[in-house]
Amino acid sequence: MTAGGRPAEPEVIWARPQRAGRGPRPAHSRESIAGEAVRIADEEGIESVSMRRVAAGIGAGTMSLYNYVPRKDDLYELMVDAVSGEYEFPAPTGDWRADLLALARQTRALMHRHPWLPRLLSPVHGFSPNALRYLEHSLECLAPLEAADGEKLELIAAVNGMVATYVAGELALAERARALPWSEAEEQGVRAAWLGSRLATGQYPRLAAALTGGAAPITEAGPELVAAFDRSLSRLLGAWGA
Repeated sequence: MTAGGRPAEPEVIWARPQRAGRGPRPAHSRESIAGEAVRIADEEGIESVSMRRVAAGIGAGTMSLYNYVPRKDDLYELMVDAVSGEYEFPAPTGDWRADLLALARQTRALMHRHPWLPRLLSPVHGFSPNALRYLEHSLECLAPLEAADGEKLELIAAVNGMVATYVAGELALAERARALPWSEAEEQGVRAAWLGSRLATGQYPRLAAALTGGAAPITEAGPELVAAFDRSLSRLLGAWGA
């Protein structure tokens, strides 16, 4: 170990014992540390999460926090695992597409509760305790699908990637709407008029047909985004096992 308790070589935070076999009980737990970091990120954004802020929040010294969490990356991993514990895992129904869509809806809701989460998702953090439970449940849901286990993991990753992309767009729309000095409806009215003038030139016949056929772009958060989310996920899942 280096000064301050930091590891001198790579290690997995989950392999690091929270408490030595002997000695006094630690003053803080990983759960309390992660909980404080999540609170800060939820209220102020991930940029506000620092070892100093977390240490102050739990009543610890910054340097002493490194005895529990050697690296900031470990803190991020604790945060991702903590919110991943919010999943509910009902028994699979036997309809793997419906089960995965239901799980994807949970992921979407989770990312909206914790808007910083998509930024911290990483294969490095993909095998924490709650992530392992998520993956095991997902594979259990996929038991009826005739595909290699590796392909099933690829499908799970594809679903999560699509969810993260949708949520990023939803959050961006919501943030933009809050910053507008006029209503979202006024903004979209002006943009729709401009788009209509471009389509009327006849230069974009395929795009005009697509947009007038009910595939107009979604420009504000609401039920339309939820419906589009379900349709897109259903198309992705429908491409497997057909």
